[in-house]
Amino acid sequence: MNNIKIVANSAYFPKKEVKNNELENYLKLEKGYIEKRTGIKNRYYATNEKIEDMALKAVQNMIGQSEQNMDIHHIDLIIVATTSTDILMPGIANYVQKMLDIPPCMCIDILAGCSGYINALDMAKAYIDCGKINKALIIGVDKLSSVIDEKDMGTAIVLSDGAGATLVERDVNHSASKLYISHIKSEGAHNEILTYQYGKKLYMNGTEVYKYAVTETVKNMNELLDKAKWTLDDVAYIIPHQSNLKIMKAIASRLHVGMDKMYTNIQTRGNTFCASIPIALYEMQREQRLKVGDKIILLGYGGGLNTGSILMEI
Repeated sequence: MNNIKIVANSAYFPKKEVKNNELENYLKLEKGYIEKRTGIKNRYYATNEKIEDMALKAVQNMIGQSEQNMDIHHIDLIIVATTSTDILMPGIANYVQKMLDIPPCMCIDILAGCSGYINALDMAKAYIDCGKINKALIIGVDKLSSVIDEKDMGTAIVLSDGAGATLVERDVNHSASKLYISHIKSEGAHNEILTYQYGKKLYMNGTEVYKYAVTETVKNMNELLDKAKWTLDDVAYIIPHQSNLKIMKAIASRLHVGMDKMYTNIQTRGNTFCASIPIALYEMQREQRLKVGDKIILLGYGGGLNTGSILMEI
């Protein structure tokens, strides 16, 4: 097994900020209803931007903001996790490669629901472990404003647009083995509760998604910790997909941990599907919450139905 390190994180948000009062007026909802139900105060909508442009801007922000050696010309793999893409060939990863003039490398787009970033990171780790690559660029991006059913209050009040990017590489300077364990699985038998088909609107059965999210995530993380022979006492933060604040509070309650261990930023960012975890990593890094040696759990869950968690050492 090879150690990996996170070299840099970044995020991008469209300029149009949509506050709760706008949606509450449009949907004829009581003032304060949205925040009470979801925890969200505002979200972002892309107007003239394409999904691939959002992914590109997240990486450009990484290059512009990083104090690290951002040599993007030695990237071996670009993986983009998305749900709402409207381009199939060439993919978003290929577009990023072209626009940044990155030399020939593997470029992959994956569709794994809201947990896509977890799958992408784990794929990058596997390629590093088998010696095929040294450095990978992982992007989570979704433009959900274009697939919202404005008549469906359950999705219209939570979905947001955004992109997050992470650069990881083989850690050749760390002689000791660093913790990295993943636990990813899919349950297709009940995939009808959260669906999206190109050209149509996103559909979510809110009640069933809630039940799934607060049970399967806890089961998945407990199985992950059993594999690692660790407990949550050893974990600095759980960084979940930012689905709904009520869901995250319910997960924390079932895990018997305080919300100080469950990182949330959905209040100001909304639910950005595949972008939510890399955005959270970026904001935690910016807030200087993460330090070398910290153990964290990344938790993804959503359409598929897919659930995945990664226990890793920073």
